[in-house]
Amino acid sequence: MSNSEIPTNIRMLLWGKSAGRCQYEGCNKPLWIDDLTKNEFNIAYHSHIIADSPNGPRGDAESSELLCKDISNIILLCDEHHRLVDKHDVTGHPPERLFEMKRKHEQRIELVTSLLPENQSHVLMYGANIGQQNPNVNWNKVISALSPSWYPAEKPAIELSLKNSSFRDSSQNYWLIEKEHLTKQYEDLIKPKILKGDINHFSIFALAPQPLLIYLGKLLMDIHPAEVYQLHREPQNWLWQNAPENFKFIVQKPGQIYQKVALNLSLSATINNSRIQEVLGDDVSIWTMTIENPYNDFLKSSEQLSLFRDEFKKLVNLIKAAHGENTMINLFPAVPVAVAVEIGRIWMSKADLPFRLYDQNKDCGGFVYAFDITPSLSITCKA
Repeated sequence: MSNSEIPTNIRMLLWGKSAGRCQYEGCNKPLWIDDLTKNEFNIAYHSHIIADSPNGPRGDAESSELLCKDISNIILLCDEHHRLVDKHDVTGHPPERLFEMKRKHEQRIELVTSLLPENQSHVLMYGANIGQQNPNVNWNKVISALSPSWYPAEKPAIELSLKNSSFRDSSQNYWLIEKEHLTKQYEDLIKPKILKGDINHFSIFALAPQPLLIYLGKLLMDIHPAEVYQLHREPQNWLWQNAPENFKFIVQKPGQIYQKVALNLSLSATINNSRIQEVLGDDVSIWTMTIENPYNDFLKSSEQLSLFRDEFKKLVNLIKAAHGENTMINLFPAVPVAVAVEIGRIWMSKADLPFRLYDQNKDCGGFVYAFDITPSLSITCKA
């Protein structure tokens, strides 16, 4: 317990700097509301890092009296962490550790509260069954990826998923059902906001089979500014990391020009051309975009994603120049989710060739046809 009275102005200043939340690392608990009853009242502890008496936790013969009313030496804590710091694990919480907790928390609050209205972003989440998995895009996990550039325009997020769907991507009507649901969600939840001018920016978090991700991107287009995020495996989060050095995409042209055209996107994994020929036959021109070592966690940075957009646009134009205006591109993707969404966002109905999308499905023995994206913006699903 404190032996000295902390001045009211210091208490108020600390509440402002901490935004009324526990400053213990990883806690962030609001200290104005009871978790159980939801009654609102002050449940905070103003704890001294160096105790205000030499005999207290982390007390010091000289510093205790000198810093007893200094805001730099006072940390706002919830009851649980106040007890942990001052009673149950004093030795595990030396002053240096607590000062760093306080510094990081107040720095984060200052950064977040400095954002202006133009930094608002509408968080959009979409998930659809992938094989036997039902991916869950979680608000608490995606929200940290927005900082420091954006903050949510509203809570909850715009959720486009078909909840608790029993349809698997090997089901006969899977593509039709998911596509119609996604279209209706867009028409009901997103289009009205766009027409009213309420959308400043999108933050897109999605986990779904790649044809559906491409279609999601096509619905959203790139007219409205957006950041498309990628769920990383190591570490498992949505935070963009530093761009790897000397990264580049590699384009491989076909040896012969046929009427049929395929685009092999071997980024997350290598797709052997023989797998494409099993679907389309031998008389097909296969263009390939790949990287030096394809693997499922190569996409680390937004710079890589931006580079993909540029290189993909160039590649599609090369295919168009080589095969003509009336060509259908059979698209076989093995790409990260963010890349799939961007493929749809950068596709231009009046300028680009139509896509026929295929999806890798183990239950169906390989690549299966999903649907077409055509200049009319329509999608034709296989019967």
